[in-house]
Amino acid sequence: MPPARKTTNRTSTKKPVTRKKRSTKKTFAQKHKLKFVITLVIVLLFSPLYYGKLFRTAISTGRWVKDLFIFDEYPHYDEFGIRIPRKYYVHGIDVSSYQGKINWEKVVAMESYNVKLSFAFIKATEGVTLVDSYFQRNWRESKDAGIIRGAYHYFKPKKSGKWQAKFFLQTVNLEAGDLPPVIDIEETGGLSKLELQLNLQEFLNEIETKTKTKPIIYTGYKFFEDNLKDKFSDYTIWIAHYYQPKLKLPETAWHFWQHADNAHIDGIKGKVDMNVFNGDEVDLSSLLVQKSY
Repeated sequence: MPPARKTTNRTSTKKPVTRKKRSTKKTFAQKHKLKFVITLVIVLLFSPLYYGKLFRTAISTGRWVKDLFIFDEYPHYDEFGIRIPRKYYVHGIDVSSYQGKINWEKVVAMESYNVKLSFAFIKATEGVTLVDSYFQRNWRESKDAGIIRGAYHYFKPKKSGKWQAKFFLQTVNLEAGDLPPVIDIEETGGLSKLELQLNLQEFLNEIETKTKTKPIIYTGYKFFEDNLKDKFSDYTIWIAHYYQPKLKLPETAWHFWQHADNAHIDGIKGKVDMNVFNGDEVDLSSLLVQKSY
């Protein structure tokens, strides 16, 4: 039999297994992640694209909240640069050569908080010899742009009312859909109240006879009170009275109100007169000339 093998008690020489500790050292991305997010938010907020949009949204929301809870009857409209009486919904302007060349497409396109321009009165003539140098351009281009147009004559009290009316009608070709002719009377010319009223009536009669349309009378608040108030109540009245929350006349006494003379209007250089109509779009339509002359 083979010799027995010697056995020896060997102690284990294996080294104990040690687990590696996880590194607590942060990577560059981990270190700067928060800074990166904060920087990104700041860049977005203050970039022209995002900041401008947020700013406009905040302003619009603030305006909406103010309108909802605080009723301001005479709010300021930044885009127009003026205050506008709130409860009127049909707005317009009046212009002459003083405004120079007008871009009527921009005029019609302008809108802010539901305020847009629906009509425009355009100076045509003055006295018996003067034609506004921009009248024909404004008369043609305003209609092409889609605005309701009207023509006005500046009245010279010492000139014949009848001949002033004839001169006006020789210059203006009224068409269906236009506003009635306007007589702008702002001075007495040294005439007595009666003489002034008689000459004015001659102008009005001639216009109405030839166009079958009652003209509109434009004047200032004080001039109306002193010279016209009790005589021409059956005519459409347009009153100039600036920077007031309300026109100090009964609602039934007037139809148009020129409430500011310093509005900013897109497409027009310089200041512009701003007006409201005392009624809605349907009421305005009922005033328009029905037939071309």
